[in-house]
Amino acid sequence: MYRYDMEELFNKSIDALEKKGVAIRDIADVVYELQKDYGPITMEMCEENVLAVLRKRETIHAVLTALAIDKAVDQKLFDEPIQSIIEDDEGLYGIDEVLSLAVVNIYGSIGLTNFGYLDKKKIGIIDKLDKMKGKEVTTFTDDLVAAIAAAAASRLAHSNQGMKEGAKHEA
Repeated sequence: MYRYDMEELFNKSIDALEKKGVAIRDIADVVYELQKDYGPITMEMCEENVLAVLRKRETIHAVLTALAIDKAVDQKLFDEPIQSIIEDDEGLYGIDEVLSLAVVNIYGSIGLTNFGYLDKKKIGIIDKLDKMKGKEVTTFTDDLVAAIAAAAASRLAHSNQGMKEGAKHEA
């Protein structure tokens, strides 16, 4: 049985994202776009929240699973018809979104609404990943990155709301 520690898995998930062309800063850019109109934020705050989401066990497992599936499909390791369904990112195939919901659900309903928005709007790195069809399989990767950004934006929104409420109570 494979024994691991969470720091090792965290680092493996970061490495896997980077191999897929996704940097922490790319995800933080999406978080910034989602949250810039709702309070004073910095890119550092966005990156900090992305890293906090990526340290969660559920996120680490989702990252490693999603990227392994995309890699296996890239290598044509699945049987038909699922090989083509994932490879083509068929519109009614929703398992990629379902896997990503494990990450989104960590931060409640705001995470879900952020994810739905990002799944439709395809901001930044999410759009870049989505447009890789035909070159590289990113069926699970684009939704996973959207989920991480949605969760990080939700985490940031929760912490900003907490700061506002704290200020009200001090007055």
